[in-house]
Amino acid sequence: MMPDPHRTRATAHCPILIVEDDADLREMMAQLLTLEGYKAETVANGRDALEYLHQGDPPDLILLDLMMPIMDGWEFRRRQREDPALASVPVVVLSALDQTRAADLGGTAFLKKPLDFDRLLELVRQHCRDPR
Repeated sequence: MMPDPHRTRATAHCPILIVEDDADLREMMAQLLTLEGYKAETVANGRDALEYLHQGDPPDLILLDLMMPIMDGWEFRRRQREDPALASVPVVVLSALDQTRAADLGGTAFLKKPLDFDRLLELVRQHCRDPR
């Protein structure tokens, strides 16, 4: 898949945080988003995600796995929603589990694993529009 040169300029402002414990999948998503012109940052679990989020400007979107060691997606979302500085950051939930297991998370979207990368890009584009 070739990156769209017109999209690259329009999306460069859109930082995305990928929270995924599977290193191969995490890197694959990051490479895909980078090729599409997004600024992708990655962490391996919810605790690292919270640390990342407290270090600077929040991303425009979080791609969140549910089943992770150290801090899972449910605990991350509980803490994120309790923090006024982070609560408004939209979250797309990624999981092999049934969508009903993620219903109480309040995510803006749910994407079932194995991931449909075209659908992933479609969801990212919905949240990362050019502000101009």
